[in-house]
Amino acid sequence: MSPDNWQRAGFGVYVHWPFCQAKCPYCDFNSHVSKNVDQNAWVRAYLSELDRLFSLTPDRIVSTIFFGGGTPSLMLPDTVATIIDRIRANWRCANDLEITLEANPTSVEAERFRGFAQAGVNRISMGIQALNDEDLKLLGRLHSVTEAEKAFNVARSIFERVSFDLIYARQNQTARSWEVELTRALSMAVDHLSLYQLTIEDGTAFGDRFNRGGLRGLPSDDLAADLYEITQNLTEDRGFHAYEVSNHAKTGEESRHNLVYWRGGDYVGVGPGAHGRFDVSTGRLATETHLGPSAWMRAVETKGNGECATAFLSMEEQALEYLLMSLRLAEGCDLNRLYELDRNVISNIKIKELEVSGHLICDQTSIAVPPKSKILLNSILGQLVA
Repeated sequence: MSPDNWQRAGFGVYVHWPFCQAKCPYCDFNSHVSKNVDQNAWVRAYLSELDRLFSLTPDRIVSTIFFGGGTPSLMLPDTVATIIDRIRANWRCANDLEITLEANPTSVEAERFRGFAQAGVNRISMGIQALNDEDLKLLGRLHSVTEAEKAFNVARSIFERVSFDLIYARQNQTARSWEVELTRALSMAVDHLSLYQLTIEDGTAFGDRFNRGGLRGLPSDDLAADLYEITQNLTEDRGFHAYEVSNHAKTGEESRHNLVYWRGGDYVGVGPGAHGRFDVSTGRLATETHLGPSAWMRAVETKGNGECATAFLSMEEQALEYLLMSLRLAEGCDLNRLYELDRNVISNIKIKELEVSGHLICDQTSIAVPPKSKILLNSILGQLVA
């Protein structure tokens, strides 16, 4: 598929800051605790990688920039400004460029919000995670509910667009307590909420504890389903539509950067553990960088390249990725685009079976998973591509 076709889904730049003050026990992201970080050295490495990736994608128009992590709000505002300035100097940028930075709601990080805004950030995504001090401690968070609310109010006073995350299906959480907590969150929310069910991942502290018979009080499947239904009903009633499985927004306030991923657009990834997908003259390139901060930094400094793996994706692989990502969205999958890539990635028989069972909505141009079936998304995708 030509770059022009991928560009219609947007072109994003993802910058991964791998450092945190502490490792949350549920987290399986590429994050590392380090007390001493030479931000000048990291800036040099980021700029080197941005220049290299620009040489591969000089014709793109950047529609979104996303600082993820880790905890990007631990970056100095000058670090963020220098990175944004280099992106703007290299690529053409959209007039409505979205620049998101993930932040933790501690008072120290909130003090940097004005500096981030001056650097060019225009959207904050805040990891609040719970509106209950006891559960915040269980989740390994370093802030209190009071501190989170103060930081959120600071962000609202500075940025027009502010999102925050909550985790539900926590230990000993009841349907009623989640309903009360989510109602409170919706009274705070500006335009966007990310609401994730707690998942226990191997290789995390929670995973180890669970395997040893710990983590008592996790919800049953039936209670988890009830919590999911409460989430969908309350957010929809308040005008925060579920445009993606775990993301809710007022119309027009969706995360445009994440839509680049889910719509199968082009993006480059900078930093430890960052991934990229973008077209070059010889095909669609998938890139992966070293996970370890030291390994990534050493590779950039000695080899001029932080990547540990690159591969060209076959048309079948591209079609499968697009299908699996797009069906997370309420809008679903563009069949014309899917069939441009590989007409045989799914069979009409499987589509018809799932349509008859009510788990797919189909017309001549698209397929989508209806809201009532989103809780079964993984099973539906498994049936489609089996």
